[in-house]
Amino acid sequence: MKTNFKWLFLALFALNFSFSQEKDEILLTVDGEPILTSEFLRVYNKNLDLVKDESQKDVDGYLKLFTEYQLKLKEAKRLKLDEDTKYLREFQQYKRQLTKNYLSENKVTDALVQEAYDRSIIDLNASHVLVRLDESTSDTLAAYNQILKLRDRFLNEGFDALRADVHNGQSIFVEDLGYFSAFKMVYDFETAAYNTPKGEISMPFRTQFGYHVVKINDRRQSRGTVTAAHIMIALQQKDSTIDPEERIKDIYKKIQQGESFASLAKQFSDDKSSAKNGGKLAPFKSGQLSSIEFEDQAFGLAENGDMSAPFKTAYGWHIVKRIDLEPNPSFEVQKPQLESKVKRDTRSKLINTAMVKELKSRYDIVENLESKTYFESILTDDFFRRAWKLPEGLEAEKTLFSINNKKVTYNDFGKHLFSIQRAYNGRKTSFTNVIEREYEKYFEREILQFREENLEFENEEFANILKEYRDGLLLFELMEKEVWNRASKDSTGLEQFYQKHKSNYRWNDRVEVLMASTADQSIAERVLKMMQNGKAKEEIEAELNSEAKKNIIFTSGVFDLNDNKLPTSLRFEKGIDKIYEHNDAFHVIEVINTLPAGDKTLEEARGNVVNDYQTQIENDWLKGLYGRFEVEVNKKALKAVKSKINNQ
Repeated sequence: MKTNFKWLFLALFALNFSFSQEKDEILLTVDGEPILTSEFLRVYNKNLDLVKDESQKDVDGYLKLFTEYQLKLKEAKRLKLDEDTKYLREFQQYKRQLTKNYLSENKVTDALVQEAYDRSIIDLNASHVLVRLDESTSDTLAAYNQILKLRDRFLNEGFDALRADVHNGQSIFVEDLGYFSAFKMVYDFETAAYNTPKGEISMPFRTQFGYHVVKINDRRQSRGTVTAAHIMIALQQKDSTIDPEERIKDIYKKIQQGESFASLAKQFSDDKSSAKNGGKLAPFKSGQLSSIEFEDQAFGLAENGDMSAPFKTAYGWHIVKRIDLEPNPSFEVQKPQLESKVKRDTRSKLINTAMVKELKSRYDIVENLESKTYFESILTDDFFRRAWKLPEGLEAEKTLFSINNKKVTYNDFGKHLFSIQRAYNGRKTSFTNVIEREYEKYFEREILQFREENLEFENEEFANILKEYRDGLLLFELMEKEVWNRASKDSTGLEQFYQKHKSNYRWNDRVEVLMASTADQSIAERVLKMMQNGKAKEEIEAELNSEAKKNIIFTSGVFDLNDNKLPTSLRFEKGIDKIYEHNDAFHVIEVINTLPAGDKTLEEARGNVVNDYQTQIENDWLKGLYGRFEVEVNKKALKAVKSKINNQ
């Protein structure tokens, strides 16, 4: 199972069974473990909107789902999946991610979110010069002087001359960055860029990559959100007679001749997801698509209804039509998304710094002021060769600092220093710089870790969500082991299931056709006669099409009779029948072969067969769990639950 599917599974099916402090009735007992009515009510109300099956919205139906979830958790623990190393590692990873959302300092976060919004509505076009410098290097004077000289040359000689002379892609970079806005660059670079006026070059500034200067070539309002439609002809075609560039040019001529863009998209576009909607795409913003060429064409259209000439991207040949252009949304609309981005971005370091400051005021912190001097004294040059070891006389149990009742020792910090030698390998900096840097990092890590370790006791919402995912992840591992993998790997069982249910997996009627399409009925009548007289499509194209005007387009292939490209009234017989009017055009269709409805082979139906086989395996497996674990329902408590839900 792919990771993204796993988290979708958890989001949809993980139920929250956290501990209730209220004294209420026991609704359910599963293998001797009581479940309270308050837990069931909270879970029912929370997940009601996620449940698609109407029977599960009924209390009895949902109680069955709830009970089966508990049975699965019991089985997972019986199989000791909760002790599995992989499971524990994944849970701890999620816990760390979730904890970040509860370790933010609100005032700092709010200011960063507002700043991010203000920047997101302005696009910058910039170029920069970078002198690479290791992040841990403390002696930076030479690099700083070098970037100052390069800044002077940038001012006097210009970008192109400077790039041609000094850019080497290793120690010095001179690059055109194009347009960008918030979150596209590291935060320090972004801040320097937005603080530099248009046409000017900044003074040197440092990021994790080294020293930069940046020139702002342009500053413009963000282009907003565009809604567009397109017709795409893929570069790779099953029909070897189709030349993608010629096909898109033919379609473009037909549009210029007055034919409907939407109808042509439905008939000819290879983007199946948009073709059925007349080529219409979901709204998108600049930078959201993976094709800069496509975005520039769409945003470059001046008015609604304007259409581009054919152009090529990595995906194929396109014609794009502007439907609407919306300005940038308000701060209130954007705020939730921006807040999430801020917490994932390098800006989060500022949030962590503010949070550490707040935690230091909340917790009882005692620091040993002599500790830094001591650790400076025991470092040697071996540290920069990854050969340093903790001295035998280390005062291991001496307190480095304490956080409430948690004691951090010299030995703990010594192990940290030993473990990070690799980061300083081959570098040369002062021992004071090393200890100051690593002590601050270590202290921040420890105080945030202390907050994390105690968060379940300090924050009820966090505790509920954490337990929800703990159980959901465990259930995923169980289902993968007991159901999903079994269905996909049991080839014999799958074959037997397919043979028993073969009638459920059938092809609809299909036809192999050669189809000529035109917007002109008189042209269609001429094509009908020509095709009935046995003329090949190449002859017909040569006679009816010209450089100036494209009257006819041919399409060939095997299609389901329900395919949108085919008329619903198409006769299911070989030969040429008549002219069909469909998708605002006229079509002459030669049915070359008919493929009647029939059973799919196992390979053709494998995806659906595996899904159905999984369902059967799960149902049989659940019957076994009901037999393994005793389930008791308190009828009186269930009646009270139903009454409360009905009165909500």
